[in-house]
Amino acid sequence: MLVGGAVKELSAAMASLNVYSRCGFDGRVGCWIGNEKGRWNKLAAASTMAPKKRRLSISPLASSALAETPYTSRAEFYHEVLNDAREKFTQEISFQSKDKDISLAKALLYVASEDEAFMAFNREMDAHSLQIERRSASLASHATDWTCVEAMPLAGKNMNEWMVELDVIAREVEAELVSREIGCDLVEVLDAVNMVLFKSRGFKRSPVLVDSKCAYLHSVLSSGYCSAILLSVIYIEVCRRLNLTIVGSRVGEDFLIWPQTGNPEELFKVISGHSLFGIVNGKCVDDPRAKASDINSNSLPGLELATNRDIIGIALANLMRLHWKRASRANHGLMLTSPLRSVDHADDKSSKTSCLNVPLLRPQDLRLAIMASERLLILQPHNWALRRDHGMMLYYSREYEEAVQELSICMAFAPEEEAEVLEPFVEKLHLLRVESSWKSPGKKGHLTVS
Repeated sequence: MLVGGAVKELSAAMASLNVYSRCGFDGRVGCWIGNEKGRWNKLAAASTMAPKKRRLSISPLASSALAETPYTSRAEFYHEVLNDAREKFTQEISFQSKDKDISLAKALLYVASEDEAFMAFNREMDAHSLQIERRSASLASHATDWTCVEAMPLAGKNMNEWMVELDVIAREVEAELVSREIGCDLVEVLDAVNMVLFKSRGFKRSPVLVDSKCAYLHSVLSSGYCSAILLSVIYIEVCRRLNLTIVGSRVGEDFLIWPQTGNPEELFKVISGHSLFGIVNGKCVDDPRAKASDINSNSLPGLELATNRDIIGIALANLMRLHWKRASRANHGLMLTSPLRSVDHADDKSSKTSCLNVPLLRPQDLRLAIMASERLLILQPHNWALRRDHGMMLYYSREYEEAVQELSICMAFAPEEEAEVLEPFVEKLHLLRVESSWKSPGKKGHLTVS
């Protein structure tokens, strides 16, 4: 059992990290207003202006609690790292920048840095609580020798060193070409890239994304085991350093990449049982169950090309799904939208009330899923389905006020039939929010964004 002082200390420090700003519009969020027609405030939906620069503040209750704890400085330190990583990610993918100027690697390393900072703080707090439980005579020092997110260690290297790792891979490809005494023939360059990535470096695609190490760029560069989308990112980044443009497109459940060429036939020539297109994209192009197997030299030019923002969005969506699955592992069959259908089909008051019994989920994975959806909403602010899912995760996290806001905004964008499904749930959620505020007055001690 933790001693009482330790509980207060850990709770206050953890409260200081509850600051993950949701990308709204310009600070005006739609919310349920419960008028006589049961309609919803859609004012927020009308605004698509860029969000104002966020400033962080601490509520008076949190300030007084943190002032009493030795871990205040650690909480504030990680808080600044989280905020810095999110801000720089937002700058990197800003719609004010040209898409071609966005660095896939840098944006995804900022994602990894933010998540790693969150998990690192949790690990420190766990270790600190364990020391208190054992009444250790001395507490370990957590001093760091880095002061910015770019210098934060990720699997033994900082962000800049992981960017250099991509440069090193590109130089290995150049050395492979030199050893062959071959010029800049497209097929030979791609063959050299494949040789370095798949044979020398041993990169392998994970058929099913179940390990978070396959979902973060630095982990993939370290282990070689990766999701298909991150392998595509590495391929694109390496080829960009070789002045070779690689493009891609979402085809069914797969993301396919290939070099820009006026002669796509050469990509589909079968040599030693495999085409160049197949080697680059993996087994999906040979799987008759996958839409990717239908692609050939004639249909390839007609595919809609993905932007850099699209590719980052796919990686974030995969990350969100992964952490949601991990968070809900103990609740077999639980879906984000399960409570919506339960309320919609409830026949009496008691059953409707039971629909809002929130299951227990793994809090760290749930928070990481929410963080991924926050970043995805920066890229896709008008995606009503994404905003619905984000609102539902906030509901599972028992952040009822924020969930009401997000789901109300969602209703402004959603098709009418979907809004009708959401309406009774948000109504009940609004009442639940009011009820929870009555039961725990004055206990909201979180950092807020203003």
